[in-house]
Amino acid sequence: MNWLDSCKDILRNADGQTLPPKFKLPVLPTAITEFAKRSNDPEVTSGQLARILEADSGLTADILQLVNSSANGLRSTVSSVKQAISLLGFKKVQLFVLTVGAKRAMSRCDSKLINLTHFWSTNLERALLAREVAGLLRVDKEMAFAGAMLQDFLLPALTSELLDDYGTFVDGQSGKGKMLVDFEQQRFGWNHAKATAHVAWRWNFPDEIVCAIYHHHRGVSILLERDFAQTTVAAVAISSLLPDALSQTPGGLNSLIELQDHWPQFDLGQIAERISLGFYEMGGHQTYHMTLAKRLERMQARAKSTC
Repeated sequence: MNWLDSCKDILRNADGQTLPPKFKLPVLPTAITEFAKRSNDPEVTSGQLARILEADSGLTADILQLVNSSANGLRSTVSSVKQAISLLGFKKVQLFVLTVGAKRAMSRCDSKLINLTHFWSTNLERALLAREVAGLLRVDKEMAFAGAMLQDFLLPALTSELLDDYGTFVDGQSGKGKMLVDFEQQRFGWNHAKATAHVAWRWNFPDEIVCAIYHHHRGVSILLERDFAQTTVAAVAISSLLPDALSQTPGGLNSLIELQDHWPQFDLGQIAERISLGFYEMGGHQTYHMTLAKRLERMQARAKSTC
């Protein structure tokens, strides 16, 4: 059994403890639900998929904005979703649509612990890091990017539903701190990685995305596992080490810095510079988000001041 089949088998045989009891599952927009279902059909045509997406005017506008962005350098403006699919490729449109769908589903969540603007900025930077790591591993960059964007998409809903519990975790992080998934497993009997993967699986997201979400808190140790070391799962797991508002992985940034000593191609300084450029080009929230490059600069400044 390969790693994708193993992950599907785990989710298929889940005992019901991958989601909190009575949890109200966020709802995907109708067009995206239908698109996710039909896109797994090998017989479906780009024209059929385009008609599904065009039923949602907002989604159509998002796709056309993507294909007509300066990054694609087109000589003429694309005006139809079918043409956009042809130019961008089915997989890139598929991953973009699913990411937009997850963001829309979470936009209705009123979490007092998570500011959604900052949340998606963090996810964007993680996605850019995952794409860099995927390039070094020579695996699918677009799949790694989408997996990293989606790795925590259920957290706004979970923290809204279970505010007191997650508040206890945040308060405890001021001390030594612990992994969020360990806290969740001890307190609830499930964790958000399993829960999010389960939802993504039910929503017909690509198997590789589901598996990346399921294993995204494995950190650098995943590079030592034969089944995952050369996969997008590893790229997403490395990206999860970037700091976030909940401090899910204490010491994550130090783990990234230490990784350079064992992986010469992983030059975190250069990677951070490229990520910053991509972050600003893709509209990351610049005012309050502390980018990886800024974090490294501050660490270097503190190191110099103590010399």
